[in-house]
Amino acid sequence: MSQYNKLLSQILSGRSDANIHFTEICRLLLKIGFEERVRGSHHIFTKEGVEEILNLQPRGSKAKPYQVKQVRNIILRYKLKEEND
Repeated sequence: MSQYNKLLSQILSGRSDANIHFTEICRLLLKIGFEERVRGSHHIFTKEGVEEILNLQPRGSKAKPYQVKQVRNIILRYKLKEEND
């Protein structure tokens, strides 16, 4: 199982929201087609066809648990997966 698939299943399971590395969740969002804009510590992710804008900030080296939940809800709502380059 690839690192991408492990991270995706970890996020979708919802059992370890407080234990997701911030850089990994950013890479995951880029891999599924989001565009990233950085303003200070705010990493803003947008994607065509997705109404919501994800605004993530790190807490140390980890992502904030409520933001991991937001990412999970977006992935499930729009049935997002890795885009083929």
